[in-house]
Amino acid sequence: MTVTTHRRVLGIIVFVTVLLYFVWIRNSGVIPSLPHHVSYSETKPAFSRETIKQPAITSDTKPNIIFILADDYGYHDIGYHGKQYGGIINTPVLDKLASEGVTLENYYVQPICSPTRVQLMSGRYQIHTGMQHFVIEHGQPRCLPLDEVTLPQKLLEANYTTHMVGKWHAGYYKAACLPHRRGFNSFFGLLLGNSDHFSHSASCGGSKGCSGFGYDLHENDMIADPKKWKGQYSTTIFTNRAIKIIKEQKKPLFLYVSYQAVHAPMQPPKDPAYDYKNISDSTRRKYAGMVSYMDYSVGRIVDALKETGKWNNSVLVFSTDNGGDISHGNNWPLRGKKKTLWEGGVRGNGFVNSPLIPPQSRGRVSHDLIHITDWFPTFVQGLAGGSLNGTKPLDGFNVWETIRDKKPSVRTEILHNIDPMLTNTETPADFEDSPELFTPTTNAAIRVGDWKLITHEPTTGNWDVPPELASTLTKPAVNNDYQPIWLFNIKSDPLETHDLSKAHPEKVRELLQKLQHYNITSVPVFYPNCDSRASPNRHSNLWVPWGETNWKHFAQIKY
Repeated sequence: MTVTTHRRVLGIIVFVTVLLYFVWIRNSGVIPSLPHHVSYSETKPAFSRETIKQPAITSDTKPNIIFILADDYGYHDIGYHGKQYGGIINTPVLDKLASEGVTLENYYVQPICSPTRVQLMSGRYQIHTGMQHFVIEHGQPRCLPLDEVTLPQKLLEANYTTHMVGKWHAGYYKAACLPHRRGFNSFFGLLLGNSDHFSHSASCGGSKGCSGFGYDLHENDMIADPKKWKGQYSTTIFTNRAIKIIKEQKKPLFLYVSYQAVHAPMQPPKDPAYDYKNISDSTRRKYAGMVSYMDYSVGRIVDALKETGKWNNSVLVFSTDNGGDISHGNNWPLRGKKKTLWEGGVRGNGFVNSPLIPPQSRGRVSHDLIHITDWFPTFVQGLAGGSLNGTKPLDGFNVWETIRDKKPSVRTEILHNIDPMLTNTETPADFEDSPELFTPTTNAAIRVGDWKLITHEPTTGNWDVPPELASTLTKPAVNNDYQPIWLFNIKSDPLETHDLSKAHPEKVRELLQKLQHYNITSVPVFYPNCDSRASPNRHSNLWVPWGETNWKHFAQIKY
């Protein structure tokens, strides 16, 4: 055999061997057989919407989340509500953002500040955090429970940078309670529930045993330099800081802008452009100026997002913290006010605007049921693609698909509150005493579907006409004497003018059972007495974490 013939035979043997090897692999199922017309690059699996509902969220696609909270902002006092009744307070920025986004018209918060803020941070009803009663007072040793996992902590896990500007009011007596230690990379604002908008100082308020007047503007764990900040208007400096953060951040951003506006004291900016001379009531006039300046300031934040190229990948949510304080704000045409469980106390102004919402879902009004606790899972899971593992059981729902895709809200009920510290000793004569029914001598309210039940609401509720519209609007002629149980169909009667408790006893019973179901899961109220150690005159006239022995560390000035 010649050398050439030998090489040919050897080549044939090698070829046949390789061919038999691939035939064996194919038949054994080690690799799939490929259609002759398909290249290997085309065999990557094509996932359907059934297997993956949305694209994977990466660090490049995670949206910036901007949450703006207004303080004591009345339902009537946002332009798109007030203008329907002849209102004259102008909010062109908020109106435009709402009209081009998704306006939330079945949106609920808590009737007072601290509970709303704690529920935003925890995603849990106040009956599950011990915050059922009133606000955190200036001198109380109380804060958002330290064993609660917070919204910013979960967003940090999702590779966000988290920043807070403005009013905290979720407790400060210990260092561990401070926002900078509850998940925020930075904090600039006030710790208390209110202060002077220019001097940033506050008294003890109603805190028994507390005395003095203290400065309350903080930067992370330190005192923000009084020489720099005293005399500057709170809404302005908070907006400026928010814009600075927007310009500097490169990672996905969670920015919580918690305006002190439009909470008392009534101090509009020193700018004649915000002087409502057509409102004769001086308190209302000042309030209107504060509202319009806040509106302008929200516009500045949106402009900063656009100028930095972040707007197209941002979701902006605007919300109130509770109903308006009728000493200056207004909730017309709703019944009730701040601190009550009537609609005027708990139905909030709210909207979402984002280029990430498809055009067919924008420019609409949503009547889906949404609650302040829903932002926790919506932001973490729906927007950031993060995990909710590690939290306590949440009361909120992920409503991003409701907002973005017009899908019905998964929420069908809201527990407005159960406050066992607000009770009446007289049980209704016709009440069926049963362990499966909630006793209506305790202040509580629940919404299930279209129905709302209120028990022992100490304030009977009124329909307060804005002072500037007193000559054109008329209150409903309704008997609003006290009664232990009220039942309303909120869809057909959003103004709560027709009590249906006598007409629908079966619905009353059903909702009392629901309340009892929640009541069984509640934790004890934690509402300790105020402590004189909180007095700012003990701490160089500063509000600091007074429960710490090294409080002087927190009294250092951040220059």
